[in-house]
Amino acid sequence: MKIVIQRVKHASVTIHQQLKDSIQQGYLILLGVAEGDTSAEVDWLVKKVIGLRVFDDESGVMNRSVTDIGGQIMVISQFTLLASYKKGNRPSWIHAARHEVSIPLYEEFCTKLQQQLGKPVATGEFGADMQIELLNDGPVTICMDTNHKE
Repeated sequence: MKIVIQRVKHASVTIHQQLKDSIQQGYLILLGVAEGDTSAEVDWLVKKVIGLRVFDDESGVMNRSVTDIGGQIMVISQFTLLASYKKGNRPSWIHAARHEVSIPLYEEFCTKLQQQLGKPVATGEFGADMQIELLNDGPVTICMDTNHKE
């Protein structure tokens, strides 16, 4: 699995010109599920996301987690994070998991994040054409890949 976490002041997702969901301060997470991913990857990422300390404390040091600040989380499925670009200029997504694998893992990730966060997690719609708006705070953008857990 690969994720891109963006610390945001706010974010929203629109589908077919209708606002689907929105959040205030917290994380916008883009999630890509790869072939071979399992619940073990979900558990590792949830633990990392919840424990990540990238919000400022009273001294202006990034020392607080999303739960420490009472923040919100939005998760958007994004298979394009698994792009293979070794040959030519048109990316291939052969490493992205099929829907029967990726949808349950995406839903599990959202459910487990919600349990750890203690509040609803905003989402897009799996496989939909979505428009995402956000105000990146910092900017702070962090990429995580379960194949690189060091």
